[in-house]
Amino acid sequence: MKKFFSDFKAFITKGNVIDLAVGVIIGGAFQAIVSSFTGDIVSPLLGLLVNSDFSALVATIGDVEIRYGAFITAVINFILMALVIFFFLKAIRGAGKVGKKKKEEAPPAPTTKTCPYCRSEIAIEATRCPHCTSEL
Repeated sequence: MKKFFSDFKAFITKGNVIDLAVGVIIGGAFQAIVSSFTGDIVSPLLGLLVNSDFSALVATIGDVEIRYGAFITAVINFILMALVIFFFLKAIRGAGKVGKKKKEEAPPAPTTKTCPYCRSEIAIEATRCPHCTSEL
Protein backbone atom coordinates (compact mmCIF):
# COMPACT_ATOMS: atom_id res chain seq x y z
CA MET A 1 0.00 0.00 0.00
CA LYS A 2 2.89 2.34 0.78
CA LYS A 3 4.40 1.68 -2.66
CA PHE A 4 1.05 2.45 -4.28
CA PHE A 5 0.89 5.87 -2.62
CA SER A 6 4.51 6.67 -3.45
CA ASP A 7 3.92 5.68 -7.10
CA PHE A 8 0.75 7.74 -7.17
CA LYS A 9 2.56 10.73 -5.63
CA ALA A 10 5.30 10.45 -8.29
CA PHE A 11 2.66 10.30 -11.01
CA ILE A 12 0.73 13.31 -9.68
CA THR A 13 3.80 15.50 -9.26
CA LYS A 14 4.97 15.00 -12.84
CA GLY A 15 4.75 18.17 -14.90
CA ASN A 16 2.42 16.71 -17.52
CA VAL A 17 -0.33 15.88 -15.03
CA ILE A 18 -0.14 19.30 -13.40
CA ASP A 19 -0.20 21.01 -16.82
CA LEU A 20 -3.22 18.93 -17.78
CA ALA A 21 -5.04 19.88 -14.59
CA VAL A 22 -4.35 23.58 -15.15
CA GLY A 23 -5.53 23.24 -18.77
CA VAL A 24 -8.78 21.58 -17.69
CA ILE A 25 -9.48 24.29 -15.11
CA ILE A 26 -8.74 27.12 -17.56
CA GLY A 27 -10.76 25.33 -20.26
CA GLY A 28 -13.74 25.06 -17.91
CA ALA A 29 -13.54 28.75 -17.08
CA PHE A 30 -13.19 29.66 -20.73
CA GLN A 31 -16.11 27.41 -21.64
CA ALA A 32 -18.29 29.55 -19.36
CA ILE A 33 -17.19 32.65 -21.27
CA VAL A 34 -17.96 31.05 -24.64
CA SER A 35 -21.35 29.81 -23.36
CA SER A 36 -22.19 33.31 -22.19
CA PHE A 37 -21.07 34.78 -25.52
CA THR A 38 -23.21 32.28 -27.42
CA GLY A 39 -26.25 32.53 -25.16
CA ASP A 40 -26.17 36.26 -24.45
CA ILE A 41 -24.89 37.72 -27.73
CA VAL A 42 -25.00 35.27 -30.65
CA SER A 43 -28.39 33.67 -29.91
CA PRO A 44 -30.23 37.00 -29.53
CA LEU A 45 -28.68 38.25 -32.77
CA LEU A 46 -29.75 35.08 -34.54
CA GLY A 47 -33.14 35.46 -32.84
CA LEU A 48 -33.64 38.66 -34.80
CA LEU A 49 -34.02 36.44 -37.87
CA VAL A 50 -36.94 34.52 -36.35
CA ASN A 51 -38.29 37.38 -34.20
CA SER A 52 -37.91 35.48 -30.92
CA ASP A 53 -35.30 34.33 -28.43
CA PHE A 54 -33.31 31.88 -30.52
CA SER A 55 -32.33 29.58 -27.68
CA ALA A 56 -35.99 29.29 -26.60
CA LEU A 57 -37.24 27.92 -29.94
CA VAL A 58 -39.24 24.77 -29.32
CA ALA A 59 -41.15 22.41 -31.56
CA THR A 60 -43.95 20.49 -29.86
CA ILE A 61 -44.88 17.05 -31.12
CA GLY A 62 -47.70 15.61 -29.06
CA ASP A 63 -46.70 16.18 -25.44
CA VAL A 64 -42.97 16.24 -26.19
CA GLU A 65 -40.95 19.46 -26.60
CA ILE A 66 -38.04 19.42 -29.00
CA ARG A 67 -35.78 22.33 -28.07
CA TYR A 68 -33.97 22.80 -31.36
CA GLY A 69 -32.98 26.38 -30.51
CA ALA A 70 -31.00 25.17 -27.49
CA PHE A 71 -29.41 22.48 -29.67
CA ILE A 72 -28.35 25.00 -32.31
CA THR A 73 -26.95 27.21 -29.54
CA ALA A 74 -24.92 24.23 -28.26
CA VAL A 75 -23.60 23.54 -31.78
CA ILE A 76 -22.54 27.18 -32.14
CA ASN A 77 -20.92 26.97 -28.72
CA PHE A 78 -18.98 23.85 -29.81
CA ILE A 79 -17.83 25.46 -33.06
CA LEU A 80 -16.60 28.56 -31.23
CA MET A 81 -14.71 26.44 -28.68
CA ALA A 82 -13.15 24.36 -31.47
CA LEU A 83 -12.04 27.53 -33.29
CA VAL A 84 -10.50 28.99 -30.15
CA ILE A 85 -8.64 25.76 -29.40
CA PHE A 86 -7.46 25.57 -33.02
CA PHE A 87 -6.07 29.12 -32.92
CA PHE A 88 -4.55 28.55 -29.49
CA LEU A 89 -2.71 25.40 -30.63
CA LYS A 90 -1.62 27.12 -33.83
CA ALA A 91 -0.15 29.98 -31.77
CA ILE A 92 1.65 27.55 -29.46
CA ARG A 93 3.15 25.66 -32.41
CA GLY A 94 4.20 28.94 -34.01
CA ALA A 95 5.82 30.09 -30.78
CA GLY A 96 7.69 26.80 -30.56
CA LYS A 97 9.18 27.37 -34.00
CA VAL A 98 10.41 30.89 -33.22
CA GLY A 99 13.53 29.78 -31.34
CA LYS A 100 14.43 27.00 -33.70
CA LYS A 101 16.49 27.65 -36.77
CA LYS A 102 15.91 25.71 -39.91
CA LYS A 103 18.65 23.25 -40.62
CA GLU A 104 20.78 24.62 -43.37
CA GLU A 105 21.11 22.26 -46.25
CA ALA A 106 24.62 21.22 -47.19
CA PRO A 107 25.76 22.84 -50.40
CA PRO A 108 25.69 20.47 -53.36
CA ALA A 109 28.91 18.69 -54.20
CA PRO A 110 30.97 20.66 -56.72
CA THR A 111 30.85 19.44 -60.32
CA THR A 112 33.77 21.51 -61.57
CA LYS A 113 37.29 22.44 -60.49
CA THR A 114 39.85 24.98 -61.60
CA CYS A 115 42.97 23.96 -63.50
CA PRO A 116 45.99 25.07 -61.42
CA TYR A 117 47.95 25.93 -64.57
CA CYS A 118 45.61 27.85 -66.88
CA ARG A 119 42.87 28.68 -64.34
CA SER A 120 40.04 27.44 -66.59
CA GLU A 121 37.07 25.59 -65.22
CA ILE A 122 37.04 21.87 -65.93
CA ALA A 123 34.99 18.82 -64.94
CA ILE A 124 35.76 17.42 -61.48
CA GLU A 125 36.53 13.95 -62.92
CA ALA A 126 39.06 15.28 -65.46
CA THR A 127 42.66 14.04 -65.18
CA ARG A 128 43.93 16.34 -67.94
CA CYS A 129 42.94 19.94 -68.66
CA PRO A 130 41.16 20.21 -72.04
CA HIS A 131 42.42 23.78 -72.46
CA CYS A 132 46.12 23.55 -71.67
CA THR A 133 46.49 19.72 -71.74
CA SER A 134 48.26 19.71 -68.37
CA GLU A 135 48.06 16.58 -66.27
CA LEU A 136 46.19 17.12 -63.05
